[in-house]
Amino acid sequence: MVHFSNILKAAAFRTVIIGAPGSGKGTVSSRIVKTFGVSHISTGDKLRDHVTRATGFPRTIEQAKKLQEKFPVNLVLNLIVPHEVIIERVRNRWVHLSSGRVYNIGFNDPKVPGKDDVTGEPLSQRIDDRPEVVAKRLQNYVLKTEPVINYYKTLGIVGDFKGNTTNEIWPKIKEHIEKFISSK
Repeated sequence: MVHFSNILKAAAFRTVIIGAPGSGKGTVSSRIVKTFGVSHISTGDKLRDHVTRATGFPRTIEQAKKLQEKFPVNLVLNLIVPHEVIIERVRNRWVHLSSGRVYNIGFNDPKVPGKDDVTGEPLSQRIDDRPEVVAKRLQNYVLKTEPVINYYKTLGIVGDFKGNTTNEIWPKIKEHIEKFISSK
């Protein structure tokens, strides 16, 4: 149960969820929104939009520093999931493209195979979710994101959360956020 005073405190925190593609950032953010009553902005959705329009949206230290100047982040959740688990996970991921609803076969199955639970429309796999594409994205992620994580670590705001599933790491994340909110 979240008390009203905690909702006000939660509204004052800005968090960034960092994790490899397919690590569960969307699921974690949904749980944070539901549990703590805060808003969510998906940089992944924004990134895909920028790539589609060829405008670019680099995930760099410079970007992190600019974000810190304009909208200071006070909590970074670093999701650490083994790459082989991620590749298997995205192989089974299906998306309702117009709404962004995500289904995972064997974990969060749609009620009717291949169909969105709400609209009944067909589900799709994103092009960037193919195993060979994901493997390359994971390599790039490590190279590009490690400096950003290290930057946030110098600020003392990173929490590392290791595991194979969101259900495994969620209790630790929830406890970490609750401690942060109660200290404010």
